[in-house]
Amino acid sequence: MFKKIAAVTTLILASSAAVAAQPGTVYAGADVGKTKIDGFNRDTSVGAFVGYNFHQNFAIEAGYRRLADYEFRMGGSSVDVSADQLALSVIGSMPVGESFSVYGRLGANRLEAKSRFMGASIKDSTTKALYGVGVSYAFTPAVSARLEVQKPSSDSTNLSAGVAFQF
Repeated sequence: MFKKIAAVTTLILASSAAVAAQPGTVYAGADVGKTKIDGFNRDTSVGAFVGYNFHQNFAIEAGYRRLADYEFRMGGSSVDVSADQLALSVIGSMPVGESFSVYGRLGANRLEAKSRFMGASIKDSTTKALYGVGVSYAFTPAVSARLEVQKPSSDSTNLSAGVAFQF
């Protein structure tokens, strides 16, 4: 039974190698999405990333994302709050069919929150584990779109859609 499962798994992986990333390739891209931070409304996020495929199913990726920008009115003054993310992840992907793949990420991210109120500025940062899952669709061997859910911290979730270009 084990030999049959291994044979079927090998055939599936071999037949869907067309969308698997070629080892040694670099990719870069951008995404836009929504971030939900506990206690705040959802806000638009924007990000950029660059990665290196060191194996057909594994990559290392670095990225920056502006998770949120909030402005509150308190009395006659405004309070500005922003949240940024710097991330480094290992990504494991599995081709599903000819153009689709699913992937997961595991890494670390540096989160920084800044608040400005009446001329005073407060900054706080922390390093947390990062994980996420996503799907990718290859339009061509060099251009793909992706949809991903990330958990930068226990109290925040980001859903984003992006495009990546392989070099």
